[in-house]
Amino acid sequence: MRPILFIDRDGTINHETEDEQIDHIDKVSYLNDVFFYLRKVQAESNYLLVMVTNQDGLGTDAFPEDTFWPVHKLIMRTLESQGINFDAVHIDEHFPADNHPNRKPGTGMLTEYLKGDYDLKNSYVIGDRTTDVQLARNIGCKAIHIAKEAVTDSELTTDSWKEIYEYLILKPRKASVQRTTKETNIQIEVNLDGSGKTEISTGLGFFDHMLDQLGKHGGIDLKVQVEGDLHIDEHHTIEDTALALGECFLKALGDKKGI
Repeated sequence: MRPILFIDRDGTINHETEDEQIDHIDKVSYLNDVFFYLRKVQAESNYLLVMVTNQDGLGTDAFPEDTFWPVHKLIMRTLESQGINFDAVHIDEHFPADNHPNRKPGTGMLTEYLKGDYDLKNSYVIGDRTTDVQLARNIGCKAIHIAKEAVTDSELTTDSWKEIYEYLILKPRKASVQRTTKETNIQIEVNLDGSGKTEISTGLGFFDHMLDQLGKHGGIDLKVQVEGDLHIDEHHTIEDTALALGECFLKALGDKKGI
């Protein structure tokens, strides 16, 4: 199952205007670094990109379609020219007073994703309105609120696409492993993005020194606690520690995307 990024348009990709109506190309300007980091998110992950936008009164005299579509197509062409491709675009044209189920935070436009084979638990709605955060709750996924200050219970509040990229892709690479056999009891914790702090206790001085150097020179925080049958020999302690350490590194690396 693939996760989805449900992305708002105005205020999220391009700047919102005071009249909240992008009906001329002169009104189009883009958020800082949106193309660079959104492209990186798509290239370094398996998220599907789905645009979900409210366009109040689209098709009425207040917002004629012939003023909307040229601007919208320009925005989409610009995204595509930067290597950013949306799997689908959903546009609701109702006014807030209509209380239509398709209008965000309603889920009417997104029923195919609620019933389909998608990883909603690990999906996100990204938008600048509190209605975007509420939409995330309504469809059972997480929220990234584009704003200067947190006013919602979103997983992340920021006005920086760089921070959005780092949150989605550069997740903390930490892991722990407990390995217990008849011969050894091993507990390992690793932070691949640490500063080289180590806490090593295997009962073997030279082995402790080797593992300590691995952490310090690799910039890895490493905690290794080992109880082994050293009264018999060192073999099980060293071998089982290596097995547990490899498993811990593998867990910390995750799916390895973006390395």
